[in-house]
Amino acid sequence: MRVLGINALFHDPAAALVVDGRIVAAAEEERFSRRKHGKRPIPFSAWELPELSARWCLDHAGLTPSDLDAVAYSYDPELARPAGLMGLDDPWDHLRQDYARRAPDFLAEALPGLDPDKVRFVAHHVAHAASAGQASPHPDCAVLVLDGRGECGSHLAGRYVNRELSVLRSQSLPDSLGLFYEDLTQHLGFLRSSDEFKVMALASHGEPRFLDRLRGYVHPDADGGFRARPVPWASLVPPRAPGGAWTQDHADAAASAQVCLEEVLLGLARWLREHTGEDALTLAGGVALNCVANTRLYRDGPFTYIWVQPAAGDAGTALGAALHVAHQKEAVEAMPSAALGRGWHDAELRAWLERAAVPYEEPEDIAETVAEELARDGIVAWFQGRSEYGPRALGHRSLLAHPGRAENLERLNAVKGREEFRPVAPMVSAERAAELFDGPLPSPYMLFVHDVAAEWRARIPAVVHVDGTARIQTVDRASEPLVARMIDGFERRTGLPVVVNTSLNTAGRPMVDDPRDALECFGSAPVDLLALGPFAVRRKKVFA
Repeated sequence: MRVLGINALFHDPAAALVVDGRIVAAAEEERFSRRKHGKRPIPFSAWELPELSARWCLDHAGLTPSDLDAVAYSYDPELARPAGLMGLDDPWDHLRQDYARRAPDFLAEALPGLDPDKVRFVAHHVAHAASAGQASPHPDCAVLVLDGRGECGSHLAGRYVNRELSVLRSQSLPDSLGLFYEDLTQHLGFLRSSDEFKVMALASHGEPRFLDRLRGYVHPDADGGFRARPVPWASLVPPRAPGGAWTQDHADAAASAQVCLEEVLLGLARWLREHTGEDALTLAGGVALNCVANTRLYRDGPFTYIWVQPAAGDAGTALGAALHVAHQKEAVEAMPSAALGRGWHDAELRAWLERAAVPYEEPEDIAETVAEELARDGIVAWFQGRSEYGPRALGHRSLLAHPGRAENLERLNAVKGREEFRPVAPMVSAERAAELFDGPLPSPYMLFVHDVAAEWRARIPAVVHVDGTARIQTVDRASEPLVARMIDGFERRTGLPVVVNTSLNTAGRPMVDDPRDALECFGSAPVDLLALGPFAVRRKKVFA
């Protein structure tokens, strides 16, 4: 069975393809269109489809739209209610629902040859759930979904048995943990439905002194749900102008919201464990990208195992919808990795370099060349293999640097145009991780934070956040041999089994995806070396 999954309605449009129960491809539209998050989450953009990523998924598999058995659309307009009845102030929400109802015809127009009768609507939170429970390595598991909103709710709690979902609880709007965090994001001068991770980073600089006040608005209830009503943020802290300086009050508000969120998640997890008896918890929805909260669940929650969908935001519902529809006809396989996007053969990469007329080298081993450059304190743009699905750079589209230089945090934030309080992450081989970091291991998708061992904090200061933690990525040498070899080479030269890894992009831009993006980023940012597949491009030779 050949199923194309589509996420389009809110934000982070994406497409995914499942063939005979196997995940073949998944990609976000922003990587093709170069528009961050693909579009803004407003009703007037709801008609826009992930046409470029959908066509690529089909091309990658050698399929045409007429070859598809089904198209799974991750929203069901029949479940929606008018915004006013859900307590939401959105007079134009009826446009969103109308566009959703007309999605089969829009898809048939965007993908000529597609039969619109093959489009299947999948409830938004069911699609989120499937992206976790059906894609995870745990066929039997509890599943928890939390985001801003779906058709008329913001939460799903359930259980998968042999990858079959039973829904146990959902939370109706307007109560929403995602909207709670989004409101604060906007109050703090960041872009809502985009910059929530900045609030999480800022929280580490504050104290939760507003927590008691917040508990009056946001708290778990006794039956597996929660209350999350609008918080009068202006009565707690003054708003921050976009781009303005942040104050301790702003950091304290962020810290208070973060702890409040964690407390509700713990309450939901305990109820879910009691009602499922499962040892494994799988997570999806935008709230599941909060790696600090995920770690609190791991440390203080009732589950032995926690698996988070790497594309936990709305982009992941394209994959979840496809898996959900495919599973109705056949068994589906777990997600093999997050490297599900575009990739290029060496000959194609060489052609890009020749077309760009830039001097390049073809070293015997690009991993050793990069290790040498990093050991000299150079910054490296690393472009290897297929691009990642989800918001994290996981060793395929990364900026790399030396972790032993504290000033490299400021240096990388300047290269990327980011706020100074934002941390960067360490990559470490899976077999060495426990020596340096305390937390859930392995951690291949950078979705948890780990305490850095005291004896290592001074040795790798660039990747140690203000609270002594790091959001690590563990590298399995069987699945990522090139990255592991590069880390090994760096350790031989420096004695450090860690390299700095942050996404290959600049502020406000999607992650680099194709060779043109990589060359443009290399040309516009002070990067010392571009590792494009097996080829090396040195800045000093290009701009001599």
